[in-house]
Amino acid sequence: MKKKYERSDFYFELPDELIAQYPPAERGDSRLLLLSRETGTIKHTIFPLIADEVRQGDVLVFNNAKVISGRVYCKRESGGLVEIILTQRLDALCWLIISNRTKRLKESESLIALKDPSVLFKIKSHRGEFLEAETNIPLEDDVLDIVGEIPLPPYIKRETEVTDSSRYQTVYAANSGAVAAPTAGLHFTSDIMENLKKKAQLEFITLYVSWGTFMPVRENDLSLHRMHSENYLFPYEAAEKINKARQDGRRIIAVGTTSLRALEATFKNEKNLPGGGETNIFIYPPYQFKSADALITNFHTPHSTLLMLISAFAGYDLTMKTYREAVREKYRFFSYGDAMFIT
Repeated sequence: MKKKYERSDFYFELPDELIAQYPPAERGDSRLLLLSRETGTIKHTIFPLIADEVRQGDVLVFNNAKVISGRVYCKRESGGLVEIILTQRLDALCWLIISNRTKRLKESESLIALKDPSVLFKIKSHRGEFLEAETNIPLEDDVLDIVGEIPLPPYIKRETEVTDSSRYQTVYAANSGAVAAPTAGLHFTSDIMENLKKKAQLEFITLYVSWGTFMPVRENDLSLHRMHSENYLFPYEAAEKINKARQDGRRIIAVGTTSLRALEATFKNEKNLPGGGETNIFIYPPYQFKSADALITNFHTPHSTLLMLISAFAGYDLTMKTYREAVREKYRFFSYGDAMFIT
């Protein structure tokens, strides 16, 4: 067994045509790969049958973060046009942003929102690949819905369309502030949720997914990678029920890597601690998970922190074997793609 993994270990061949550019015609109409860590077996089914794989008394933990309309087209004072993406809220008026002109934008420069010129962004400083910008008014949802649009991931090579405002959002989205969707949740319909309730408990926490989720690891030595930070909210009642289920020996199933990150980041002394906070936890093999027994997730990009987290959860060799199988079986990959259930 390899003891130390490097960035180069997390590459796999992926034909471009398997990168989903659109969601399935109907929400939930996805394929589902079933992976058993105990036996190493791989099975294939469809997502609407997910309840068949859930046991009586299981607890599914969902991330109910809501995606904001965080892509804003602006005009520079010089007249040039720029596209910015709000990647993380720092406070009421300050944001980390990224732009197609990040290196060219200057400190103290102001950007004017094209769809409402009364909304301004003032560049404060450069922070690595990001910029810190200050707005002249708080960017609440009603403002962002006017000046912005849903920011699709960089591997979706098309313009945002009207349907993305609903399809790149889970049916249970509640707490606004994420700039990327917790994509494992995109497969769930109201009917699927109702079927699950017949057997399992559904609990909701919040992790505000930042744009950093799309940032690849660039250092071959994983210990040198600086992980992005994300804010979370873990309600007291959800923590109480999850901890009780764990004590009873019932399974905790994380719906998505973001839910799993929040579960793992808040796990202390054999239980999840409620409250709000910030986590920059970077999980890669070898790592022993303590907070969850199973995981529902999409298929992730090569060299990504998400693939590394999956490899830690399922084991490196089994994960890479499964990804090769998914490619052979022509599963759809990434945010609008198919799902896998790791038990």
